[in-house]
Order: sequence, then structure tokens, then C-alpha cells
Amino acid sequence: MKRYAAVIFDWDGTLMDSTHSIVSSIQGACRDVGLPEPSDEQARWVIGLSLESALYRAVPDLGADQLPRFLECYRKRFLQLDGRIRFFDGIPEMLTGLRRSKVLLGVATGKSRAGLDRILTAQSWHDRFDATRCADESQGKPHPAMLLELMDTLSLEPEQVLMVGDTTHDVHMAANAGVDSLAVSYGAHDARTLAEAAPTVMVDSVPQMAAWLSERIVPRK
Repeated sequence: MKRYAAVIFDWDGTLMDSTHSIVSSIQGACRDVGLPEPSDEQARWVIGLSLESALYRAVPDLGADQLPRFLECYRKRFLQLDGRIRFFDGIPEMLTGLRRSKVLLGVATGKSRAGLDRILTAQSWHDRFDATRCADESQGKPHPAMLLELMDTLSLEPEQVLMVGDTTHDVHMAANAGVDSLAVSYGAHDARTLAEAAPTVMVDSVPQMAAWLSERIVPRK
């Protein structure tokens, strides 16, 4: 059985149940600037990408001149919902257990640095992760840069690392970095879509993920 020295998590849709808030914020911002709204499925598909890349995919009619206003509307709507967003049941307990086991933990997310730090500060979670990377300080998924930078920071080889995420963007990023991936089907992309990306393993719930990880981590000495 292969074991891992580090687990790198996506954020939205993997640790935090924010999919609906992101979708509704994208759709609401479209209404604000008078653009056609993407369907729920179209908006969910782009979750995990850097915000600007995601918007051009989800809102193809968005012009460059409209982008600043759109981003302002999106961020305003998302921040209004931000305080209501919660972690998936079992995530805090799972992370606490992994932390006690002394396995290295990281985050690779399409969120901005300001957005991630806001949540980590609100939850007093900065000490739960050994290193984090955000799309606005690296290259966005599925480019492997965030994972490569995290591995360099943590002095890890690809075979020591597992990437956990809820989208095909996470799975492809892992593959591009030579890293195994664990896909969770309770987030933005459904099981069929995730399966097409060929993750190393796929689970349907937080308890399944926690059980799988508990048998495959290598504690730091």
C-alpha cells in the first residue's frame, strides 16, 4: 500500500461547502451587469480555477471593459454570503486528526490570497497547514505550478504527495505535477465527470476520505 508524507487540499468544494455561494455570486453578478446567466452546471464547472479564468469560461459574453465591474459585483455578493459558508461535516475533525499524526498538510486553491487568509484568520487555522498557495500568487489550475512550489517549499518529491480536490482541474493539476490524486464527488464536479479525469482514487464522503487517508499517511519523524 502506497503511503504519503503530505496531503495537499483544494479549498472550495473540498474542505468548505461554498459551491452554491460561488455559483449564485457568478449568476448574480451577471444580472448586475446585464449579461446572460450561466446554468448551475456551467458555473460549477469553473470552480477551482483562478477567478478571471473562470469568468471568461462561465460568462463568455463578458467583455474586458466589463470585467472590473463584474469582479466588484461578484466579490460584493460573495462576501455577503461568506459568513454563512461552513466546512463540510467532519472536515475540522479530520484535519485535527491529520495534524496530530504530524503528516504535512497544504492548500492549493483557486481562491485569492486575501480570501484564503481571511478564512484562516477567522477560524484560527493558520497553524493547521504547513504551506499554502493561491491562484493569484502562482499559475492557476490545471497548471502544476502551485503543487511544484509547495513541494519545493516542503522539500518533497512527487511520489510523497497526494492532492485532494473536488474538480477535474485538481486531478489534472496533480497529474501534470506527477502527483497522485484523491477526488471527492460531493463538491463541484460529479462522480462521472471526475472519473473521466482518472483520479488515483475517488470517494463520496468526508468519512470515506478520512478513513482512506488514515491508512496511507506517513507521520513526520
